[in-house]
Amino acid sequence: MESVRLAVENLTSPPVLAFVLGVVAVLVRSDLRLPDPIHTWLATYLLLAIGLKGGHALHGVDLGDLALPALATLAVGVIVPALIFVSSRRLLRLDLEDAGSFAAHFGSVSVVTFTAAVVFAVEAGSEPEPFMATLVALLEVPGIIVALLLVSFSGGSSGWRQALHEVLTGRSVLLLIGGLVIGVLASDEAFARVDPFFVVLFPGLLTLFLLDMGATAAAQLRDSRSLTPPVVVFGLVAPVTLGVIGVGVGTLAGLSIGGSAVFGAMVASASYIAAPAAVRIALPQANAGLSLGVALGVTFPFNLAIGIPLYLAMARAIG
Repeated sequence: MESVRLAVENLTSPPVLAFVLGVVAVLVRSDLRLPDPIHTWLATYLLLAIGLKGGHALHGVDLGDLALPALATLAVGVIVPALIFVSSRRLLRLDLEDAGSFAAHFGSVSVVTFTAAVVFAVEAGSEPEPFMATLVALLEVPGIIVALLLVSFSGGSSGWRQALHEVLTGRSVLLLIGGLVIGVLASDEAFARVDPFFVVLFPGLLTLFLLDMGATAAAQLRDSRSLTPPVVVFGLVAPVTLGVIGVGVGTLAGLSIGGSAVFGAMVASASYIAAPAAVRIALPQANAGLSLGVALGVTFPFNLAIGIPLYLAMARAIG
C-alpha cells in the first residue's frame, strides 16, 4: 500500500501533471510548445542550478562519506552499458551501432529524472545526501564511453575519441561540473545572494520545463516509426531492472533511503541530451530516432510517473 500511496502522490504532483498537460496538448494538436530559446534557457538553468546546489551542499561533507558512493557510481557506469549492449543485441536483435546507441543512452543519466527524483524524495520525507549531484556528474560520461568502446571492440566503427571530446565539452557536463565548482568555492554569504533564484524558484521552473518535455515526448512517440512493441517493452522493463540494481548498489554503498532511491532513478534513467550528441558523431549509422524515442518517449515518462515512487518504495523496503 505504501508504494501505491507514493505513486498517487507522485502522479498528482505539479511537475508530473504539467508533463501530462504537455502530452495532452500534442494529442489534441494544440500549439502549446515553448520556443526553442526558452527551452534552451530552462535546460541551462536547471543544469547550472543542480550543480550549484550540489557543490554548495558539499560544504562540511566528509569526503570519506563520498568515496564509496563515488566508486559505486563509476562501477555502475561501466556495468549498465555492458548489460544494455548485450541484452539489446540478443533480445531485440539490434546491429552493433544501434545496440551501442542504446547502451550509451541507458548508460548515461537523465538530469531531469534525477531532479524530479530528488524533489519527490524530499517531499516524501526521505531527503537524499547533499552530494548526489556529484554522483550525477560522475555517471554522465563513463556509460557513453563504455558503450562506444564496446562497439569498437566488437568490430564496429566508432569515432569514440571525437565523441569523448563532444561529451566532455558539451553543455550538460560543463554546466554540471562548473556549477559544482562554483558551489564549492562560494561562501555561504555569497551563495545566499543567488539562493532565491537558483533554489527558491527551482521547483516552478522545473514544472515549466516538464510541460515542454511532455509535449516533446508525445511528439517523439507520435513521429517515431521505430518504436515497435518489443522496443517499447524493452524501454519499460530496462528501467525497472536497472532501478533495482541502482537501489541495491546505493544501499550497499551506504546511501540513505532517499539517496538510494534517487540513485536508483539515476541508474534507471536514459540520457536524451549528452548521449544523442555523442552517438550522432561516433555512430553515424545508428538509427537516431530509435534510441532517443525510447529514452524520451518511453523510459522518461515511465520513470517520471511510476518509476520514481517505485524506487523509493524499494529503498524503504530494503533500507
